[in-house]
Formats: sequence, C-alpha cells, structure tokens
Amino acid sequence: MSASTERLGLSEPLPLRIAWTVFNSLQLLFTVTWTAGCISLALLVRRILRDERVPLRMAARLWAPGLLGGAGAKVVVEGADRVDWARPHVLVATHASVIDICALFRAAPIPLRFMLKQEMTRVPFVGWYAKAMGMCFIEREGNRASMVRSLRAAAAIVRGGHSLCIFPEGTRNRDGVIGAFKPGAFQVAIATGVQVVPVAMSGSGAILPPYSFRVRPGTIHVRFGTPIHLPDAPPAEAREQLALQARQRVVEMMGAC
Repeated sequence: MSASTERLGLSEPLPLRIAWTVFNSLQLLFTVTWTAGCISLALLVRRILRDERVPLRMAARLWAPGLLGGAGAKVVVEGADRVDWARPHVLVATHASVIDICALFRAAPIPLRFMLKQEMTRVPFVGWYAKAMGMCFIEREGNRASMVRSLRAAAAIVRGGHSLCIFPEGTRNRDGVIGAFKPGAFQVAIATGVQVVPVAMSGSGAILPPYSFRVRPGTIHVRFGTPIHLPDAPPAEAREQLALQARQRVVEMMGAC
C-alpha cells in the first residue's frame, strides 16, 4: 500500500472513514470559527494598545493552543535552552504542514515573526493578522526586485530586535523528505549579523498532511539546534555554507526522532 494512500486514510475501514470525515468536517468548522474569533480579538487589542506584543503573544497562548488541542496534537519541545532568546535570531525550520506555525508559536518562548508566502495576504483573517503583526511576505516565483524588497523587509524585522522564522525549503515537504535549503533565506542573517537557529520538526505531516484537511491526533516534535555562527566568507559563499550547514544540522536532529 502506498504512503499516499495510507496518508489519505484510504486503508481505514469504510465506517471509520465516514466517522473521520464527519469529525474532520466539524474540525474544519471549529478551525475557521476559532481562527476568525481569535484574530478579530487580537486585531482589536492591537488597535486599542497600538502595540504588537500582546496580540502577537495571543497567537501563542490562545489561537495556537486551541487549534492544536482541537486537532489532538501534542507539542514536545527539545533544545530551547540552547538558544539565548534575549537576542534576535533567524530560525530556519522544516515545513510539512500548515499546523507547523501553530507548533512554532507554542514552542518558542518569545513572540515570533514569520516570512510567509505572498498569497497569504489574500487569506481572510490570517493575512490581516500577519500584516498587522509585522510579518514579511515573499513571492515564491517573484522577480529579483521583489525578492530584494522582501529580504530587506525581513532584515528590518531582525534589526528591530525580533526573531524571524523562515521555511528555507520554500514549500511544504512530503513524506518527511527534507528538501534543499534555499541560500537566499540566509541573506537575512548575513545582512543583520545574527546567528541562525536550525529547527527540526517532525510529526506534523501525519497530523495534518500537506494540501489536505485530514486531521489525526498525534505528537509534533520541535527540536531547536545550537545556533550557527556566520562564516567568515564573502556573502554569496557564506549563504551557501549556511544553507548546507543548517540543513545538515536539521537532518541530524531528524535522525534522532
């Protein structure tokens, strides 16, 4: 039986598949309602306080726990003590599911900003929240000028004292296969002089597969690696070195899963 068939639940008996379909339909309704409610409240708080800190933490302490709990997902965090969270960093994380963002909000002890795909700005509530909280956006197939603007916006976030999380594979991986890390993602660290934190995540794809809303309970492991110092090399070479080193660290941590 293929992995994709198993992932879609087609190996399950028909009555069980029907029960899961009904349950997932209710979960989808809960997800949309919970997200709309939490983000509306966060945007209201942002408007009243004129500050991002409280509504950003609401994602970690209200929105994300609700969605994770609704999915029956447990988050196990390792290695957070390896990072000096008082300093800004660029986090580079594996990406297998949209629920990864919820897990990262819960795992990091500080407010996180994310670099997101440009199309997220068109998603109701989520896009509004991301823009209001100072996230940055990048076009997956954008031209060079657009890419430069996005990286400058990302660097400005880090220079402002905030940690930024990037998914350097550029898209969600499938079947746990870690794709190549795009060197451009590491330009932000080089431009700002901050360390890179590799983050290995496992289990999220089994809970909520890519491009699907088939939810099953499970455990998401979030492992923070030792921060990587910037190499003493020209920028182009440094980007390549960082990409290779960060991916290797992540592969090693995934092997410990």
